[in-house]
Amino acid sequence: MVRPLCPIIYGREEIDVIRAVYPGSFDPVTNGHLDIILRAAKIFDRLSVVVMSNQSKNTLFSVEERIALLQEVTRDIPNVVITEHPGLLVHFMQSERAQIIIKGLRAVSDFEYEFQMALMNRTLDDGVETLFMMTNNRYSYLSSSLVKEVARLGGSVDELVQPVVAAGLRAKFLAATPVS
Repeated sequence: MVRPLCPIIYGREEIDVIRAVYPGSFDPVTNGHLDIILRAAKIFDRLSVVVMSNQSKNTLFSVEERIALLQEVTRDIPNVVITEHPGLLVHFMQSERAQIIIKGLRAVSDFEYEFQMALMNRTLDDGVETLFMMTNNRYSYLSSSLVKEVARLGGSVDELVQPVVAAGLRAKFLAATPVS
């Protein structure tokens, strides 16, 4: 655990536990997400992986299913907590006294959107910082949408997601396949 040279102040109180939040839809969680989770968990005392429930997004997995999949793939990482939040991320950050938002960047194209989000979060709460982490080269092309498309078309996703997630995808798409 890397310790800051000076104490972190949140509001008016000193914080001895550095809390970070990794938000996303995680529909489904991929090996790219897991890579960011593993690396962030090494840096921070506590990492909350937050399933953001966005009514405008059509998701394959329910919030509860996404939480269960995340809990399964992170069960051996002791400082990771999985939760969900339906509202503004900064409200969650304030309620958890978290200081840092983790965002994974796969390519330069991700940066513009994430940069705008970071500025908005900072506008809403100037005590919140965003840390951008580059994904491992192995996962720079990987997205949840791509994984779902490959699975929907019957391709193997075994190298893209953990076994429990691959099984969940197979179950979803087999259930959706009409019987001839």
